[in-house]
Amino acid sequence: MASVPRTDTATQRTVLLVAILASFVAFLDGTIINVALPAITREFGGGLPVQQWVVDSYLLTLGALILLAGSLSDAFGRIRILAIGLIGFGVTSLLCAFAPSAEFLIVMRAAQGAAAALLVPSSLAIIISTFVGQAQAKAIGTWTAWTGTALIVGPLLGGLMVDTMSWRWVFGINVVPIAVTLWLLLKMEKQPAHLNRPRVDVVGAILAAIGLGGPVFALIEQGRYGWSSPVVWVPLVVGVVAFGVFLWWESRTRDPMMPLSLFHSRNFSAGNIATVFIYGALGLGFFIIAIYLQQVAGWPATLAGLATLPPTIVMLLLSTRIGALAGRLGPRLFMTIGPIVAGAGFLLMLSVSAEVDYWLQLLPGLVVFGIGLSITVAPLTSAILGAIDSSQAGIGSAVNNAVARVAGLVAVACAGLILGGVLDLAGFHRAMFATAIALILGGLVSFVGIRNPPVTES
Repeated sequence: MASVPRTDTATQRTVLLVAILASFVAFLDGTIINVALPAITREFGGGLPVQQWVVDSYLLTLGALILLAGSLSDAFGRIRILAIGLIGFGVTSLLCAFAPSAEFLIVMRAAQGAAAALLVPSSLAIIISTFVGQAQAKAIGTWTAWTGTALIVGPLLGGLMVDTMSWRWVFGINVVPIAVTLWLLLKMEKQPAHLNRPRVDVVGAILAAIGLGGPVFALIEQGRYGWSSPVVWVPLVVGVVAFGVFLWWESRTRDPMMPLSLFHSRNFSAGNIATVFIYGALGLGFFIIAIYLQQVAGWPATLAGLATLPPTIVMLLLSTRIGALAGRLGPRLFMTIGPIVAGAGFLLMLSVSAEVDYWLQLLPGLVVFGIGLSITVAPLTSAILGAIDSSQAGIGSAVNNAVARVAGLVAVACAGLILGGVLDLAGFHRAMFATAIALILGGLVSFVGIRNPPVTES
């Protein structure tokens, strides 16, 4: 293995900052929108289905194309793919900000998700190729702390913008971090691309998009048309068949965008199964909380966003330390305990009553959830990427991020089924219970499937 710079070099600090900023905007836009959804439907109409589509159109293209983006990152250079993704993300963010209709916004959110797909695999891959051993685990912990908090701090920023300016500013906020990241990219040394570039798996990308899009469409629209309508069951059947064909194609094509051989690793397979439960729960839980506090409890957007800030603070305090500790002790214990603790936090939220008492009914659960998530995320990322060769860091990161985004995508699409079509107190309780169960299952999967690898000294 080639020598790796010391962990305190300027190059490594720049790499880590670029990776954090590039991923942060992608993750931020996945959740900052949540608190703006009531304002969007007040302006455009459409109710819960429009709210689901505004969220899921972004996650759909992100989840479907992030696999392809991982291959592009490994083949054509991570810096180049990062730059293209950042520019595309900035342009589509501005188009979302000026959307004249719900339909236009949904389409632009899909385009924005496609650009975001280029950001996450490349940003995490440059960390893997720059750090090694415990230094790598600590760097991933730092990356996780900042990018993971984007999933939760988004509603706070969104709420401030909705109440003080307009929901359109939740997209305009992306311009500044994108500009800073592009400037930092110009200062970084260009990383060489592989000499043998793989062919672009266009067939796989199309099959993945259909395989995800069909079932998601059915889950969202079943409340409007009913399961017996061909408008619902035809896309569902076509999507399921397309996903099956996708798996078959990936096992046969010479240059798959999702190499199934990656799943031969026990930790990679078990870690991704755990990811399904953990990130599906995260997507559903905070989607419901943000909408419930505004549409049912009557809170202003800023307070609804501020309410979910405690887990962010907990993650900032704990994630880097836990990432370093997991690098020494191994990920299994952390990945088992963390999701179960996080699930306990959502079970505490079952105490929420018609008149929400934040300090007694929401805050304790949010703090416990934040502790559990802090224990989980960095070890989860380290376990999955540590299970594969560093030369496949881009595609390995892409697969795991695709799994995480698709899990959130499907969870939000299932919101109508869980809520029964109406978000009331009973529906809120069902959603909190479903979220808790999913998190606990993620911990149990980790306990059964994850094994601690040998520790490599830096």
